Amino acid sequence: MLTLRPTAGRVAAVLSRNLVLVRRNRALMLLSGVLEPVFYLLSIGVGVGSLVGDLPLADGRRVPYAAYVAPAMLAAAAMNGAITETLYVFFGRLRYARLYEAILATPVRPVEIALGELGWALVRGTVYSALFLALMVGLDLASWPRALAALPVTLLVGVVFGAAGMLVATLLRSWQDFDLTITAQYVLLLFSATFIPPERLPGAARWLVELSPLAHAVALLRGLLVGGAGAGRLALSAALLAALAAACFAVAARRLARRLHR
Repeated sequence: MLTLRPTAGRVAAVLSRNLVLVRRNRALMLLSGVLEPVFYLLSIGVGVGSLVGDLPLADGRRVPYAAYVAPAMLAAAAMNGAITETLYVFFGRLRYARLYEAILATPVRPVEIALGELGWALVRGTVYSALFLALMVGLDLASWPRALAALPVTLLVGVVFGAAGMLVATLLRSWQDFDLTITAQYVLLLFSATFIPPERLPGAARWLVELSPLAHAVALLRGLLVGGAGAGRLALSAALLAALAAACFAVAARRLARRLHR
């Protein structure tokens, strides 16, 4: 059964195992999840931005298009780092490597496996986010104080997509199902107010954007890094993301426990 009192030491043991495994491929880990958002930022944010010009914010200020797109790419970097671990890697360990069944021979319990894997996904997402924030500061798209204020928010984004990825991984049947998840990731990236202000979308499309968790992550990070959003909007986005993370993790942990105890 799923216990509500996981032990920190056993959770840390699961997390540290992943840390030991990645030591030999640190450079690959650092680059794999951050390159795609960087390419989008440079090609669309900077390249297309030179043609688009400045964009107006809700408070009337105008910002360069690259500065508008950069927080969205930061959210994408945090999402990629977390979801790579808890969706793709987690699925392989669960369905094919049978790693977690072996771990259950130790005192570690399913909920501690889930917490350890989510913790590692959070570490990976935070590394990607920190690298991307440093790039934003280097390109003069954000100041250091704003970048430091945004870093804790990327932790929330990592938890949300880490928990969601873990939940989806418990539902997948085979590797072929990743065609759907990859498509869903691209849909989230392209239709979450990443490149176009939601105010410029038609009414129905604007409501669909509001259903995207990435859109709320983008709104939260954009409000902190660029400004233009009210405190109420930021608080609402943060609350929705926290609620989604808690719900996804609770369901994912229970599904993992049932699967491992079959």
